[in-house]
Amino acid sequence: MTVPAPTRTHGSVRIWSLSTGPLQENALLVAGADNQGFLFDPGDDASRILALVRATGVTVQAILLTHAHFDHIGAVQPVREALKVPVYLHPADLPLYRLGADSAGRWGLPFTQPADPEHPIAQGQAFTAGDLKLIARELPGHAPGHVVFVGDGFVIAGDTLFAGGIGRTDLPGGNHPQLLAGIRQELFTLPGDTYVYPGHGGYTTIDREKRSNPFLQ
Repeated sequence: MTVPAPTRTHGSVRIWSLSTGPLQENALLVAGADNQGFLFDPGDDASRILALVRATGVTVQAILLTHAHFDHIGAVQPVREALKVPVYLHPADLPLYRLGADSAGRWGLPFTQPADPEHPIAQGQAFTAGDLKLIARELPGHAPGHVVFVGDGFVIAGDTLFAGGIGRTDLPGGNHPQLLAGIRQELFTLPGDTYVYPGHGGYTTIDREKRSNPFLQ
C-alpha cells in the first residue's frame, strides 16, 4: 500500500490533514520519526480517518481535541473504539461536548454522540509520543475550553487563528476580546516561521497572520 504523502513535514515530524464532514473540518494526524503520534479533532468521516491511519501506519497514542464543537468531535466514538485509544479534552468544554448531538441536530446533521473523554487537558500539559513532543496552551474565546498544541515549528490551532481570519465568537461561550488577547499571547509570541494548522482551510504562518490578518492589525 502506498503511504499518503503528508501535508507538510517539520524535521522528522509529519502532518496529514484530512478535510471532513459538511463543514469541512480538518482532522489532523501528526507523527514523529518512529511513526508514533496523535490524532486531532476527528470531526466526521470516521472511515476515511481510519483509512488514513492504516495507510500511514501511524500508531496513534490518543485523540487530542482542541475544543468540543460538534464539527470537531463527530467521529470521536467510532475512531476511539477502532483504535482503542483515550480522548483528551479541556474540562471547560465538557458541557459543549455533551451537547454535540443537540448542536448537530439544529443543523439537521446526523451525529453520533461520543462517550465522555477519559482525560483532561491543562495549560502547559506535555504530550509525548516517541520523539514527538507537544505542549498544550489554553486559548479560549471561540470556545470556553479551547486549547492549541505547540510543537517544534508548528501549532495545531483549532478554530482560533485561520489564514486571514479568526474563530467565530458569536456562539455560546464565545468571547471576542478574550480570543484576540489569547492569539496575541499564546500564538503571536511563537517564532514567526511557525506553521499554523487551523481547524478549517489551509495552513498559514505566524508571520503571515501578523502582517496581514485583518482581525489582528
